[in-house]
Amino acid sequence: MVSAPTGGAEGTNLEMKVTLLAHTPGPQMLAAVAARTCYSSTPPSEINLSNTQAGGLLDKVIGSGHLSVTRHCTFSFSVEGVSRALSHQLVRHTVGAEFSQQSQRYVVADEISNNCIIPQSIEDDPLALPTYLTALDEIEGAYMQMIDRGIPAEDARMILPNAMRTNIVVTMSVEALLNFLSKRCCLRAQWEIRALADMLLEIVKPIAPNFFSKAGKPCLFGECPEGKLSCGYNGGNNGE
Repeated sequence: MVSAPTGGAEGTNLEMKVTLLAHTPGPQMLAAVAARTCYSSTPPSEINLSNTQAGGLLDKVIGSGHLSVTRHCTFSFSVEGVSRALSHQLVRHTVGAEFSQQSQRYVVADEISNNCIIPQSIEDDPLALPTYLTALDEIEGAYMQMIDRGIPAEDARMILPNAMRTNIVVTMSVEALLNFLSKRCCLRAQWEIRALADMLLEIVKPIAPNFFSKAGKPCLFGECPEGKLSCGYNGGNNGE
């Protein structure tokens, strides 16, 4: 298993951990065989490519935007300690992806005040921070009171905040992962899910460089797709 540290996230009390659980064996060779099959009379089981040939073929195919061959390859991750606010964004990436998330119906929330993300903007504000912490304490008290009175966890959870930590198993095809990285590595993405995207890229790039050599911020490899909403990063020329 391969793990990546949080690193650079704009929040305190953040203990995000990402671990690679599994991936398609020989993913680049598999995708290359699939690509060659499209243009060859040779059966896929009889196609033999060197690593150099496979890499060159993938560079050509992926560079042309033909990503369907990467759907044969998947990566599965354990994503731990992220907020429910992040998970709500993550599960929007439904095409080519599967998610299994810790349930608030069956897992009773424990120590809510200590299991919530505190954004850096709130941490740095001397007035906002105590308000935030007080609200978490009140939520915890109300939630536990309902649980103690026999209210089902699936009903008591309605009061829980988006800041609550959760754990998720995420499986994505390479095509889905490339799409996710292009959207969520962008500096316009929300800081927590951007930290997740950066960690995923750090893990998968060494495993399949032909897939992910140009993954991440799209402005690093061409024009920013955000147009007038561009953050101005411009491939790093703003000094970041």
